[in-house]
Amino acid sequence: MNYLEKLKAVQERNNSWLCVGLDPDPIRLRVDVLKWDEPILPFNKAIVDATADLVCAYKPNLGFYLQWGAAGVIALERTIAYIPDHIPVILDCKTGDIGHTQAAWAAGLFDEWGVDAITVNPYVGAEAVLPMIGKRPDKAVYILARTSNPSAADFQGDLLQKQGLSAEVIRQSQTWATAGHKGYVVGATYPQEMAIARELAPDASFLIPGIGAQGGSLETAVQFGPDLAAGPLISSSRGIIYASSQVDFAEAARAAAVQLRDRINALRGV
Repeated sequence: MNYLEKLKAVQERNNSWLCVGLDPDPIRLRVDVLKWDEPILPFNKAIVDATADLVCAYKPNLGFYLQWGAAGVIALERTIAYIPDHIPVILDCKTGDIGHTQAAWAAGLFDEWGVDAITVNPYVGAEAVLPMIGKRPDKAVYILARTSNPSAADFQGDLLQKQGLSAEVIRQSQTWATAGHKGYVVGATYPQEMAIARELAPDASFLIPGIGAQGGSLETAVQFGPDLAAGPLISSSRGIIYASSQVDFAEAARAAAVQLRDRINALRGV
C-alpha cells in the first residue's frame, strides 16, 4: 500500500480529514504531567488514545521534542511506534539539505523510525527530495510551498500572480521523477492562494496548517484541499491537544477533535 492509499483508507475509515499535531510544550503541559519522570510519552499516548478514531494522520513537530534533549527524542521515537499502524505519521522537520545528508535523514526517519511522510524545505532544489522518495514508493514528502506565517510572502512571492518562489517550487518539483509521493504544505492563512496552488498541482496531497490559532480559512481548505485521490490533511495542534490544562486534557482533546472534524465534514457535505 502506497502513501496515498494508506491516507485515503484511514480518511474513509474515520470519515476525517483532520491531522492532529503532537507538539509537547513544557510551558503548556499541565503541572501534574510535568511531575512525571518522562512526561512526553504519557501525554502523547493519552492524546492518541482519545483521538485515534477521529483523525487521518498525526504530525509530531521535531522541534518540540529537541527542546527536551535526548529524552525528547526517545519519547518521539516511542510515540511514533505507539501510533496505530493504519494511521499515517508525518514528521514535521522541514529538512532541506543536499545529497548524502538527505539520504541520511531518510534512512533514519523513514527506514528506522518508520514515519510515512516528512516535511521538506526545497530551497536547495531536487536534491532535497530525490534522496528521500526517489526509491521509496510507499513514502511521501510534503514540500514547503506556501507557509502559513505572516512573513511568508517576503521570500515566497506572489502566488496569486503565479510568480515567485512558491510558484516555482510547485512548477519545478512537478517535473522531478520520484517513486514516492510529492505533496505540498499550503497554509490556510492565504486562502486565495490555495486555489492557485491546487491549479498548479492537481494531483498532489496538501498538508494545510494555519487553522485555529493562526486564523486560517477552513472553508478554503475544504474547497481546494482535496486532490484527485484523497482529501487534504487539515492540521490542528494547540487547539486540540491543549483544549484543557486540567486533568481532563485527553477528554477535552477528544471533544475539540470531534468539533473540528464535524465542522470539516459539514463543509464537505458529509
